Amino acid sequence: MAARAVLAYSGGLDTSVTIRWLTERGFDVHAVAVDVGQHEDLDAVVERGERAGAASVRVVDAVDRFAEAFLAKAIKANGMYEGAYPMVSGLARPCIAEEVIGVARAVGASTVAHGCTGKGNDQVRFEVSFAVLAPDLQVLAPIRDETIPREKAMALAEEWGIPVSSVAGTYSVDENLWGRTAECGPLEDPWVAPPEDAFARTAPPQARPAEPTEIVVTFDHGLPVALDGVPHALSALIRSIDALAGGYGFGRVDMVENRRVGIKSRELYEVPGALSIILAHRALEDLTLERDLAHHKPAMEARWADLVYDGQWFSPLREAIDAYVDATQMHVSGDIRLRYEPGTCTVVGRRSEYSLYDLSLATYGADDAFDQSDARGYVTLYGQPLKVWSAKQRSTP
Repeated sequence: MAARAVLAYSGGLDTSVTIRWLTERGFDVHAVAVDVGQHEDLDAVVERGERAGAASVRVVDAVDRFAEAFLAKAIKANGMYEGAYPMVSGLARPCIAEEVIGVARAVGASTVAHGCTGKGNDQVRFEVSFAVLAPDLQVLAPIRDETIPREKAMALAEEWGIPVSSVAGTYSVDENLWGRTAECGPLEDPWVAPPEDAFARTAPPQARPAEPTEIVVTFDHGLPVALDGVPHALSALIRSIDALAGGYGFGRVDMVENRRVGIKSRELYEVPGALSIILAHRALEDLTLERDLAHHKPAMEARWADLVYDGQWFSPLREAIDAYVDATQMHVSGDIRLRYEPGTCTVVGRRSEYSLYDLSLATYGADDAFDQSDARGYVTLYGQPLKVWSAKQRSTP
């Protein structure tokens, strides 16, 4: 009986070529296409996998689990790598890895495989996850280990009769519920502006509505639960906001980031829903978190994002930070009003029954309840250490 290998299958160029490579080395390949909300024809993905030679191609519906077990944590942690990228791929890979291991156990496979290159982050994310979840299984990565560059992969796909999309011929694309990523081709020159054909999830300037629109996002304990007063499951709410924001052309991120493997890479991201929700969540935290907590949490958020980006989802530190983040969200409930205009999203309103904004203390009007006579002594004591230092040690120019 042939050895069985289970492949994390995206339906793209590299993983399709990986199917054929594995079959030619005697493996029965069971390809697992995990639906994490990508805007893709999954029937075409199955057909492509079968034409590449897979013994089976399974589509696993993980959209709701991805939203509830992964994206929910990212929202509460304002998960943004290097302050800009909502980690579309980094959040999806551990979810996909769990599904791949589940199928590997079900079919009695001895091997799992992926189609990542040796220059990217996803090899780290998959293999670290596999090592935690199934350390007994062999891991194969032929695109990396056989040094198959993109041009050769395209030639092999043509030779083997594996269809690839025209976009795949130019860009390397990844997509899920949280957003879309693109790299390669003309994007490799950081001086060159992204061509419009690199975008698919955000409207071009000429197609954006001229009139602004507003929505109200309701949060409960840090998670969005309703849109304009209508309750939604998290996955449905993300889709709705993503479509609206993308229609206004909001959510394009063009950045040079620091990969885990030690290189800088120019990446193009379309994350209209993710950026909208994180913007709204941060605005609600501004209203409801105590000052010291509001100042401390961003440092924990940055560490959380580094862990997720670097493939350490299944780590005790990530779990510990999540416990901290959950504790901060006890009173992060309320409404945020967002306004969309062409290319932009702005917070224009916020309210919460747990708001720490006290109008009687903040106002400069006649209803001011702030006792300004307390300020003189406070300021004197606050500045006392620096006053002493200045008198004793400060050198004057």
